[in-house]
Amino acid sequence: MNISILLLTIAIAFLITVLLSPIFIPFLRRLKFGQSIREEGPESHLKKTGTPTMGGLMIVFSIIITSLIMVGKTGSDGIGYELWLLLLVLVGYGFLGFLDDFIKVAMKRNLGLTSKQKMLGQIVIALIFYFILRSQDFPTYIQIPGTGIQWELGWGYALLIIFMLVGASNAVNLTDGLDGLLAGTAAIAFGAFGILAWYGFPQNEVTLFTLAAVGALLGFLVFNAHPAKVFMGDTGSLALGGAIAAVAILTKLEIILVIVGGVFVIETLSVIIQVISFKTTGKRVFKMSPLHHHYELLGWSEWRVVTTFWLIGLIFAALGIYIEVGLS
Repeated sequence: MNISILLLTIAIAFLITVLLSPIFIPFLRRLKFGQSIREEGPESHLKKTGTPTMGGLMIVFSIIITSLIMVGKTGSDGIGYELWLLLLVLVGYGFLGFLDDFIKVAMKRNLGLTSKQKMLGQIVIALIFYFILRSQDFPTYIQIPGTGIQWELGWGYALLIIFMLVGASNAVNLTDGLDGLLAGTAAIAFGAFGILAWYGFPQNEVTLFTLAAVGALLGFLVFNAHPAKVFMGDTGSLALGGAIAAVAILTKLEIILVIVGGVFVIETLSVIIQVISFKTTGKRVFKMSPLHHHYELLGWSEWRVVTTFWLIGLIFAALGIYIEVGLS
């Protein structure tokens, strides 16, 4: 697959999102689908109350349309199971996020779905993903990056898939707290997996999907960068988190996900550390978690926090690519 196809994929997804946003954002505003801001969050965020949310619908729509268009352009004989699986996770987790957002904005219940309801939905989709995968005789081993060492997990691979899909979707969701933060870091992570899928695997559909995600996120960033005119909400963050884990699984880069998604891992660890510390000692390690709020409360501007995290995301992405490509 030549570079022109790859660039065209990014461009189409970008244009769909950019052209759709000026229509969709006012529509969300008319429906009064505005974000409610947590009272315990940074005071500077209160001015964001009412900013339209559920913008993740534009991202999901753009990725789906672009992926289907570009797979057709590559001359493939129909759509392979890899793309169907990626769309299953994207739409399934996106639907869970949509329900969560809808409950928050339409029913005025700020916490959305209960944690048990959300977890159950995430696990069910992960199990469907696993059983479809196994019906295609997908290998159940994991490989240590940069080595030839493989571990066969057998049925344990189902547990790994559940852990990856649920964990990644929640980790990415935690990262969505500042204007442009998640859109930028997710675009970087998808771009890294797009490079790896194109370079090391004959999986054109996975490559096209990841680059469609990059284009859609860059297009969304035009309206989501500070000051944001729209938020993606859980509709976008859960969909993107599940999708990036699915990409890592389909490319057999399960462990690389921890590196490429290093920002998401750090954000999640900051929450875990904060909770454990407060429950055991009554003291907080950070001024606020997830970690991006800690730096805000230290006096950093929102844009400084976001661009710093983007840079860290780029470093992690480059490290993941180097480990997989340079050491292999």
